[in-house]
Amino acid sequence: MAALSAWFWNERFWLPHNVTWADLADPAPGVEYPKPGHLLAALPLALGIFVVRIFFERFIASACARALHIQAGAGRRAQPNAVLEKVFTSITKNPDSRHLDGLSKQLDWEVRKVQRWFRHRRNQDKPSTHTKFCESMWRFSFYLGIFIYGIQFLWQTPWMWDTRHCWYGYPYQVMTPGLYHYYITELAFYWSLMFSQFTDIKRKDFLIMFIHHLATVSLISFSYANNMARVGSLVLCVHDASDFLLEAAKMANYAKSQRVCDFLFILFSVVFYITRLVIFPIWVLNSTMFESWAIVGPYPSWWLFNVLLLILQVMHIFWSYLISRIAYKAIMRGKVGNDVRSDIESSSDEETDNTEGHKRSAHNSKGENGTNGHCATAKPRTHNHTSW
Repeated sequence: MAALSAWFWNERFWLPHNVTWADLADPAPGVEYPKPGHLLAALPLALGIFVVRIFFERFIASACARALHIQAGAGRRAQPNAVLEKVFTSITKNPDSRHLDGLSKQLDWEVRKVQRWFRHRRNQDKPSTHTKFCESMWRFSFYLGIFIYGIQFLWQTPWMWDTRHCWYGYPYQVMTPGLYHYYITELAFYWSLMFSQFTDIKRKDFLIMFIHHLATVSLISFSYANNMARVGSLVLCVHDASDFLLEAAKMANYAKSQRVCDFLFILFSVVFYITRLVIFPIWVLNSTMFESWAIVGPYPSWWLFNVLLLILQVMHIFWSYLISRIAYKAIMRGKVGNDVRSDIESSSDEETDNTEGHKRSAHNSKGENGTNGHCATAKPRTHNHTSW
């Protein structure tokens, strides 16, 4: 174990040339440098954040949802049936015509009745609008709170106004209480997101978001361990700037406030493009890749840190594409279109059963998918629902 630890914390990987862990282990009185062991404090804090989230969603967010007339009532449930339940849980949730014909004969049901059962059973597992509103309100509250804290903290720092101060005197840079609290709180939140993602509302980009959270935790941990926390704080602030706007747009969508939703989504899109495609590469990446090269010089963990940031920028471009698709639909339809990052059980699964003998009218179809519908915004975080 000692050999493995020594290999992992190899000074030639983590630190610039001619710097050792011993140089950082015994600072002057009143001076504190980052230590990798500090990162362990994020784990119990992540558990505490998760507990606070449960309390917040169950009481505060639920009360707000009821005030907006978003009820937690369950939808229509499927009739209990052991045979169909076994097929649903172990074979397929969307049976094809062959399975439908076989089940119809086995149960002596009409095919349309079997189709209806599977449709109700799929919808039964879908989270309610009330649940989605509470989740978004929690993320909105955290993102807004941490963004305000980050702006207030960074406003007083020299590296907010001149990014070269991120590298002057590196790595002998003091870890102030404000920077420590900012960093550990963000790290704890993303640890909680990464684990709660398995119990949260499932979405189509589950894998992308998991990779995003993993990259975020890795970046925060790496930058803290080798004292790149100054530039790391800039990265955190840039990403928090747009996340709370998206969650606010989603809340407006769940509350069926179309105009507010559209306005907030447009505002989110503008802020996202500016922060992720302009400020981040020009302000942050320029500092991590070029200013640091000139002042400190490259070393192994420097290369890894920048590779992770570049991967993050690729994700920004991908999410910008998704946002552009929604914006295009908004222009063409006069409103924000369907969510390109919707729940797994998308609206298309609530298919019209034409064999039931009561097709929906064109007017009703327009109400579901046309100008009378409500916007459903995508989450290119942070969430999260973001975030780095």
